[in-house]
This record gives sequence, structure tokens and C-alpha cells, in this order.
Amino acid sequence: MAERESEKPIGMFDSGVGGLTVAREVMRNMPGEKIVYFGDTARVPYGNKSKEIILRYSRQIVRFLQSQDVKAIVVACNTASAFALEEIRHELKIPMIGVVKPGARVACKATRNNRIGVIGTNGTISSGLYTEFIREMNPRAQVVGKACPLFVPLVEENMWKDPVTKEMVRRYLTPLKEQNIDTLILGCTHYPLLRSVIREVMGESVTLVNPAYETACSLKELLAREGLTNEAAPETKKHPYRFFVSDAAETFQKFANSILPVDIENAQKINIEEY
Repeated sequence: MAERESEKPIGMFDSGVGGLTVAREVMRNMPGEKIVYFGDTARVPYGNKSKEIILRYSRQIVRFLQSQDVKAIVVACNTASAFALEEIRHELKIPMIGVVKPGARVACKATRNNRIGVIGTNGTISSGLYTEFIREMNPRAQVVGKACPLFVPLVEENMWKDPVTKEMVRRYLTPLKEQNIDTLILGCTHYPLLRSVIREVMGESVTLVNPAYETACSLKELLAREGLTNEAAPETKKHPYRFFVSDAAETFQKFANSILPVDIENAQKINIEEY
């Protein structure tokens, strides 16, 4: 039974395409694992919505992922991790992790002057969850949060290297530079795709923390601890990754193929309101 359990896929969800940065890290670091990914492309962005709405959306998506018989769930969205993870985790029999805690942990290890910056959506920053986790791990840390709401639509529109994006990054992050931070958490799964522009603005002296990578590492540890690591060789005939969306399947697929290490054959549109 345990072996069969370990061969089940990992469920993963995000408000749209941002969580693909987490999927990418899981594919690279755990090539034996299968993934079922859901992108809520009809209702993106999550960052400007209330906790009640995020909780309702997250519960629907979790029910859908459970219908796909997943062995664990990764909330590959900072806003949903901040607003829904703790509440939903207690309702499930399978393990569930988010992206906030792994990023906070690494930032605490990386900082030298105890001044940590966090950028994210309005929802993530206003929740104060990063600050809470960081202060738990390092009571001396000073956390400076900055909401960057326009980053998500710029990434979703594939405008990573556009001059408009560079200008917006400069506008949002210049006040953070003046706060003398030495570590910056990219507190939204879309933001690693803007990493080079953020690096340009912040300079080499600031350590950038990518929670997508850290989440993949935490997931690997969690699966090993729970005896859920898939030791079986992946089936060569069957594609180990399946993608579902609530809208705009073709756009999603095109975007996914531009950033993932494998080409996805299709993304299936489903009616998430049925769950």
C-alpha cells in the first residue's frame, strides 16, 4: 500500500502561471515525481482579493486535486499560502505545504545585518505572514515589506524584459534599497521570472531568495519523511505531468512551454466552480 501511495502524483496550484516556477524546481530536483498542476487563470490575480474569497477558491482547488488522487499538495502561491494554508491543512489527511515558510527560513540564514526585504502581492504583504515567520526564527530581524501589484500582470503578459517592466521594478524597489536591506525575498511565485531585472536594480550585494526553489527542497524532505518519495522509475510511455486551468488553456500552455524544462502537450480547461 505504501509503495502505491508513493507513486501517486503531487498536487500543485496557483492563481495562474506563477506556480510554474515551483513546478519547474520540482521537475529539476525530483525527476521521478508526477505532478498534477492547476492554474486558476479565470480568477487571477489573487493578490487583491479578500481572505474569504482566497479560502473559498483554495478549498475548491484542493477538492479538485483530491479528485485526482494526489499524495501531497503544494500551495504554489504566496497569497493562498498566507490566507488559506493553515486553515485547510487541518481538513486534509495528506500533507500540504506552502511557499512562505521555506522562503522565510532561508532569508534568516542568508541575512548578515538582520534587515530583510519582502516583495509580494497586496494580500501577501498585508497578511504579515513573512514577518511573523521571520521574527519567530530571528527575533532581531527587521522586515521591510513592499507590495508590487503590477509585477504579476507584467509577468502574465510575458513582459519580463520590457522597458516598462524595468521602470516598474525601479519604482517599486528604490525605496527598499534605501532601507539598507541585505536580503530580499521574492514573495510571489511570479517574481523569479523577473529575477535578472530585480538583480539589476538591487545590486549584487543583496541576496535574492527564491521561495520556489526552497519549496521544492522542503517538499523533497517532506516526501522522504512521510515515506512518499517515488522510488519507481517514471513510465516512459506516459507523460508524468498533467496541467489543468480554469480558462485560457492555450495561453497557459504557451507560457508553460517557455519556462518549463519539458514541453507540455496540453492544458485541460475545467469548471472549478463545480468543486
